[in-house]
Amino acid sequence: MPTLPWTVPNTPPRDIEVHVFASRFETRTLWGALKFLAGTPAVWRQVRRSPGVYGATLKAKPLRRTFWTLSAWESKAALQDFVRAGAHGPTARGLAPQMKDASFTTWQAGSDDLPLSWPEAMRRLP
Repeated sequence: MPTLPWTVPNTPPRDIEVHVFASRFETRTLWGALKFLAGTPAVWRQVRRSPGVYGATLKAKPLRRTFWTLSAWESKAALQDFVRAGAHGPTARGLAPQMKDASFTTWQAGSDDLPLSWPEAMRRLP
C-alpha cells in the first residue's frame, strides 16, 4: 500500500494553532499487518467524516509490518472524540494483540504549515 495522500476534510482557519498527532505501529506478524490493512478503509472513512480534523495521511510498509499515521486537529478533544468513536475504537482494540510496538507524539503547529511533512513526523516519533 502506498502512502495515502494528505486528505483535507475540513479547511482550518488561517493563522491558528492546530493539534498534531503522529503514530507508529509495528505488528508482531505479517498476519497482524494484513489485519491492520483490512481495518484501514473503515477508519479512513471515519477520519474523513470526523468533526475537527484538518488533515490526515497514512504511510504503510506492510512487509516490514510497520504503519505510520499523521493528522492535524482543531483540538486535543477533537482527536480524542475520533479515537473513541466509530470504527477506530473497535479496530484498535481488535488489533491490540497483534501489536509488537507502538509510539505516539503530539505537538502544536500553525494551520499555515499544513499539510504536515513526513520527515518532521519521523523526527518527532520516538
